[in-house]
Amino acid sequence: MFIGEYSHNLDAKNRIIIPSKFRDELSDAFILTRGIDTCIAIYTKEHFNRLVEKLRQLPDYSKNVRAYKKLFLSSACEVSFDSMGRVQIPLFLKPIFENEKGCVIVGVDDHIEIWNEKRWRDFYLETSKNIEDISEEIGVNIL
Repeated sequence: MFIGEYSHNLDAKNRIIIPSKFRDELSDAFILTRGIDTCIAIYTKEHFNRLVEKLRQLPDYSKNVRAYKKLFLSSACEVSFDSMGRVQIPLFLKPIFENEKGCVIVGVDDHIEIWNEKRWRDFYLETSKNIEDISEEIGVNIL
């Protein structure tokens, strides 16, 4: 399970250090792709394969299904860590960071997300304001 929040920076070669707690769970190779909330998502290969299998069950005649598959799968790539525990961010995903170096790496149970630092702070503050309503809507009250 991936949990926690960590701040890191993109280096000049578009690499970012993944926290060692997360590296231990990812193994040698994993999948990096566009996330739903304008972030980058990292999945283990096994979990990514399960997501792809779910996508295969959806009807291809649906325009939205085809659009989702194209965006999600076209931006996916298999990556691995370098000797320093860094991951290379592909150039086609770099616009997510809006030319900022500061990033936040967030554990989200079954995957990891890498956010532009400002976008994460904005999301966190806005969502925190509405957490009671969100909790009620989804039927969870653990805070």
